[in-house]
Amino acid sequence: MSKANTTVIPDPVYERPETIASCTEAKQLLFDGNKRFMEAKQANIDTGSTKREALLKGQKPFAVIISCSDSRVPPELIFDQGLGDLFVIRNAGNIIDAVSLGSVEYAVEHLKTPLIVVMGHQSCGAVTATVEGGEAPGSISAIVEKIAPSVEKAKQAGDVFKEELIEKSIRENVKTTIAEIEKSPIVEHALKKGELTILGAEYHLNSGEVEWLNEGEKGMC
Repeated sequence: MSKANTTVIPDPVYERPETIASCTEAKQLLFDGNKRFMEAKQANIDTGSTKREALLKGQKPFAVIISCSDSRVPPELIFDQGLGDLFVIRNAGNIIDAVSLGSVEYAVEHLKTPLIVVMGHQSCGAVTATVEGGEAPGSISAIVEKIAPSVEKAKQAGDVFKEELIEKSIRENVKTTIAEIEKSPIVEHALKKGELTILGAEYHLNSGEVEWLNEGEKGMC
């Protein structure tokens, strides 16, 4: 018996709203995208020439993501978003310095992005190296110096196992980065006007889930 001919209908192309002024809308898009990623049901995202040409006119990213450079933590994939959707700043340990803060300020001031997410992740190598101590050759020492205060703060909770200390330090490091971002007059102004929210998050390598850290929340979202 011959098989009947079947027509495979492709999934509709994913399109987000062109303008997203609310941090609540922005967070929901990230939540929904991460859910698709965890379930391996990624959207049909347009990365073709028509989309690229449309973006020549400008960009309107709905969220700034500050995350680790770790190759296992690509924000566009984790949140299942496409070209022009996320303004991503990555470095080892998701720390903040003058250059990365300037990038954040650009997104807030010029692109009017309503949401900043500082995302640490499970088993962060930069945080683990800081907890373990030892020599940090070259400019790696600059990363360790930025993370070290978060590790010391995590230690204040009392004696903990190494794995627990690393986890506590990862979360403290997220909060430290948020605190550094808040020192920016541009960011502070946007927060006071209710135009911006800053959220902390942690990505879990094993499950693919982004856990939202409410204690890191700053703003109106």
